[in-house]
Amino acid sequence: MRYESLHKYKTILPGLGLSILVAIIAKISAIFLPDLGGATLAILFGIVLGNTFFKQEVLEVGTKFSESVLLEYSVVLLGFTVTFQTISRLGLNGLGYIMAMMTTVIISTILIGKRLGFSDNMSTMMAGGNAVCGSSAIGAIAPSIGAKDEEKGQVITLVNLLGTVMMLTLPLLGAMLYGKHLLANSALLGGTLQSVGQVVAGASLINQETVSYAMLFKITRILFLVVVVFIFQQRTKKQGTTQVTNLKKVSVPWYVIVFLIVCILNSCIKLPHIFNDSAHQIGTWFETIALAAIGLRLDFKKFMKEGLSFLTYGVLVGIVQTLAALLFIYLFRIS
Repeated sequence: MRYESLHKYKTILPGLGLSILVAIIAKISAIFLPDLGGATLAILFGIVLGNTFFKQEVLEVGTKFSESVLLEYSVVLLGFTVTFQTISRLGLNGLGYIMAMMTTVIISTILIGKRLGFSDNMSTMMAGGNAVCGSSAIGAIAPSIGAKDEEKGQVITLVNLLGTVMMLTLPLLGAMLYGKHLLANSALLGGTLQSVGQVVAGASLINQETVSYAMLFKITRILFLVVVVFIFQQRTKKQGTTQVTNLKKVSVPWYVIVFLIVCILNSCIKLPHIFNDSAHQIGTWFETIALAAIGLRLDFKKFMKEGLSFLTYGVLVGIVQTLAALLFIYLFRIS
């Protein structure tokens, strides 16, 4: 048992160490390039290095750990900097915006998938992955609709490719349309990007405050995961497909629950400033390391390997998501 634990840590260290090194270089470079900032430089350095010098398989486990686990802890630490007063800024309009976005994305993605000739399972997983929380949602939906592992893997790849493109382009679009408008930019990113990592990465290209508010929009989407899986299960039943899982097995990610608990504690009790300051500093470092890992794991060759129909599906869904977000930000007066 002890040997297995040591082996596990040894496999993590190379990729984790490289991610930390890239993050440190990015932080130092940000002193001379303050307009870009450490987060932006971390992901840019990671993309360049990951597609040139650091393609070794030995780095895979550590960069995956950095991307996923450190981001989860950064979400928990975000709870120390957020209170009910912060959340109240989203208001009913913010909730309405998220519900309208999720409904539009689910319906349009399924319809586009059918139009392009994709199976019902693949269209359903694509819809859930884009509407809720990327790979996590796909993993929860797949067994509930009887999807094959091959179908699940293909959709996860497509959703991640789409999210990567949107992660890099939406901050630029938001800057052009909304300038430094906090809630509008946060809604655009938090209401559309597929994974938590992509939300953090995209919002970090703007500023740290946008990260906090974009994550509130994102967490609201994640809380609807059980509802979405339930709807898809009922839809599968009506179509006569065998149900292979139980809804009780679907749960909200642990870090979202802990974030809410910490947020409640922070709202009810006045915590010493050292908690807020330390959480902010540690969380920022976790985010920067995770963003470096995301960049290191971004393989441009994957874009070229996918078929034309897959890429077309991703592009069309991305366009619909973006246009829907712009429309609903206007209609719900997110300001």
